[in-house]
Formats: sequence, C-alpha cells, structure tokens
Amino acid sequence: ENVTADSIFERVVRMKESGNIILFHDAGGRSREATVQALPRVIEYLKKQGYAFTTVADLLGKKKDDLMPAVPGGEAAMIQTDYIIAEIVYWTSHALFSLFLLAIFLSVGKLLILAILATLQYFKDRKLNNGFSAPAILTSKPVDGAYPPVSIIVPAYNEEVNIVGSVNNLLKADYPNLRIIIVDDGSKDQTYERAEAAFKNYSTVELYTKLNGGKASALNFGVAQTDSEIVVCIDADTKLLPDAVSKLVRHFSNEDVGAVAGNVKVGNEVNLLTNWQSIEYIASQNFDRRAFAYLNCITVVPGAIGAFRKSAIADAGGFTTDTLAEDCDLTIRLLRAGYLIENDHDAVALTEAPETLRQFLKQRFRWSFGVMQTFWKNRDALFNSEYRTLGWIALPNILIFQFLIPTIAPIADLLMVFGLFIGNAGVILPYYLIFMLVDAAVAVLAFSFEEKANFWKLLWLIPQRLVWRQLMYYILFKSYMRAIKGELQLWGVLKRTGNVKEIVPVN
Repeated sequence: ENVTADSIFERVVRMKESGNIILFHDAGGRSREATVQALPRVIEYLKKQGYAFTTVADLLGKKKDDLMPAVPGGEAAMIQTDYIIAEIVYWTSHALFSLFLLAIFLSVGKLLILAILATLQYFKDRKLNNGFSAPAILTSKPVDGAYPPVSIIVPAYNEEVNIVGSVNNLLKADYPNLRIIIVDDGSKDQTYERAEAAFKNYSTVELYTKLNGGKASALNFGVAQTDSEIVVCIDADTKLLPDAVSKLVRHFSNEDVGAVAGNVKVGNEVNLLTNWQSIEYIASQNFDRRAFAYLNCITVVPGAIGAFRKSAIADAGGFTTDTLAEDCDLTIRLLRAGYLIENDHDAVALTEAPETLRQFLKQRFRWSFGVMQTFWKNRDALFNSEYRTLGWIALPNILIFQFLIPTIAPIADLLMVFGLFIGNAGVILPYYLIFMLVDAAVAVLAFSFEEKANFWKLLWLIPQRLVWRQLMYYILFKSYMRAIKGELQLWGVLKRTGNVKEIVPVN
C-alpha cells in the first residue's frame, strides 16, 4: 500500500546491500507509475556501483527478432484492434466518470447555494411581513380613499368541473376592490354555460367567450378587458387563500416591480403520484423560486398564481403564443425589460395536480418543451452582462441543470450500475451518498420554511427522487425529439377531477 518511487528505490538499495538478487516484475492490478518513476534512479544508482546493463538477446548472442518474432499479419491486426478497443473503453470510461463527478459537484454546489439564498430571502420576507395582517397588509396607498382596482384573469378551456368552484373561491378574497374576468377559450364542454348560470347576477364577475387560441391568447384577451393596473392571472383549477391577492398586491408599491410570483401547492393529494408532486412543489419549484427571488432572477411566475403590472405586460409584448411556456416566456421578457420580479411565499394557491401518469407526462412534456422553446428564444441574453442575473445566473441555470446535466445523467446512472458490478462501488457510491444527503437536507430546510408543513412526506423523498429522475429523462428526450422534428404542441387538455380541497380560512 502507498507505494511510491522513493519507497521502491529505498527497497532496491537495501536489497543490493544485503546481496540479494533484484527482480522487477509486472504483477498487474495496480498503477505502475511509481515503478516507472523509480526505474531510472535505480539504473543510475547501480551503474555508479559498477554494474553493467544488457539485454537477454545480447547475453544469448541472438537478435531481438529471434527472441520476439513478429506476430502473423492476421493476429497482429486482431491484437491491434483489441488494443484500440481497450483504449477507447479506457478513455471513454474515464471521461464518463469525470462527467459523473462534474455533475455531482455542480448539483451539490447548486443545492448549497440555493439553500443559502433561500434562507436569506426567508428572513427578508419575515421582515416584510412583521406587523402586518390582511387586508391591512396592503402597503400600496389607496387611490381617492379606495384600494387600487385589481382584476383576476381566469382563462378556461374545458374546465366545466372546476370553473364554478374556483370562481366561488375567488369571491371569498379579502381584497376590497376586485373584479373577476373569466375567459372561455372556445371550450367544447359546458364551461361557459355553467359559469354563466352561476355568476350572471354577480356585478364583480365578467364572463367572455372567444374562439380557441390557446392559453396565452385567452390571457391577452382578459387583460385587454380591464382598466386595472394590477392583474392577477390564475388557472381555472386553482383555489386561492382569501388573503393571497392582498399579499401579492402590496409588492406593487415599488414602481420597479413588474410581477409577483405566488406560492403554488398541490391541493389534491389523493394518491402516490400527487403526493410526490406535492414534495416537488415544496422542495424544488417553490424553494428555487424563493432563492432566485433574492437575486431578481425568477424565470417563471407560475400560471397558477401570478400578479402583474398591466403596463409591464404591455412593455414586454404581452403573453406570446410562440411557446408552450407563456408564463416563463413573459417572466424572462419582463426581466429583460428591467423590471423586478418578486416572490410572495405567503400568497398561497392550491392547484390540481395530474392524478394519472399519462396526464402527468403530458403536463410535464408541455412544461419541458415550453422552457426549451423559451430558452432558445432568449439565447442572446445568455452570458450577456446587459441582462445581469438573468444572463449570468437564471439562463445558465436552465441550460446546465435543466438540459445539460439531465442529458448526461442517464449515462452516469448506467456507469454507476456498471461500476457496482465490476467492484467500483466504493468509488462511486460515496459521491451519490453525498448528493442524496445534501438533497435531503435541503428538502428538510424547504419544508421548515412552510407553515404547518407535514415532515412525514419526506419519507417518500428517496423513492420519489429515484423514480422522478427516470420520468424526467423520458420527458426531456421526448422534448429533444419534438424540437429536432420541428413539431409544435397545442395548449391541450388535462382531464380535471375537481379534487382540489376547499380552503377553510384560518381566523
């Protein structure tokens, strides 16, 4: 163990002085680097002692080719081919292992940095919230003795199961100057009819219908119908806490704020898949958003709950239809326009997560492909100092951690499995263990930031992570194939169940 060139040389000197014969033999199984480094020193030392060096061929009076005849042509080609294959395997395995280590180190580094930023933002949020309670929490000054008008835009496509319950929930909001604008985007079910029957006599609810044009088109239509400077955009399956709008609106007292992201949670934890999504929303999506808020580089104001300054939407060009991630696309364009994007973790919305694997894959493919489109659309801002944290943090984060690392991760996983079978578990497993421990610690931290968080959910963290990775690989490569083919994807329909639980206000 711990063989070095110095230890080899010292052993040779001791053996020579004791009169022993020295044999250097390639036993295999370990690195020969120390032996190679020691050999010139041994030869020089022995020459100074008067020893001569020769070869076996010279001692026997033979030529080198007599003792080491050339291999026949066919066998030589085979040996050369084997050598080339061995070299390729050797260097490929080393390259993959290096990529594996790089991915692990980058992932662990990101988790630690996010933990620090999220913690800083957490205490910043506590300072903001100290001493306030809704609706007095509003910091924006009333206009002519009234609170500034706010409109909630509810785009709906085939949402007959949710539309009445969701709007009834919005009517319970504590914000004193609120309008609700429902935009039926050419639904093929009874969305419009049910909304009309339920809310035709409500002065604060407006209902519109239009030809199907996608979610971005429906949002733009809704924004155009209001004179409110502040608009809150939600999904038709979303239910808000009564004070959510009030908490979002307070941020707009700062004229530089263009949008505010709310805190989305799963409201239908009915099976294993929805429980796993609940973990992901808390420990990944919302946690990341809180961390990036500290550096003003949030890339997604979620469609389930986000507040916008109407003039900022106009400055950024509105919601666009050329990507599937209209929320991500608008958020990035707001950052490019110089606006602040803030996050309010206390503005809570409960959303309906997909309850079947098929619906889940459909939703996540739309998200993945949409982010891919948005990144490509804004690639000129990557590493562009003009866009500050967007160019140097937000977009590189998408490139590295949503595309590059997930692309090579399956290879790293295969390398790990292969390594376990060839006896390299002791080398590979410690790195995975470090990553899993850091990941678990960050998840615990994320849950500790949540009010009344159920820490028992974290028991599902390890199986969730293992299965989640495989699903995300499939979704990412499907997105790559769709991008290569140049195919587009429509807004589409996720089958709703209406299982989002009712929100009971806490007095």
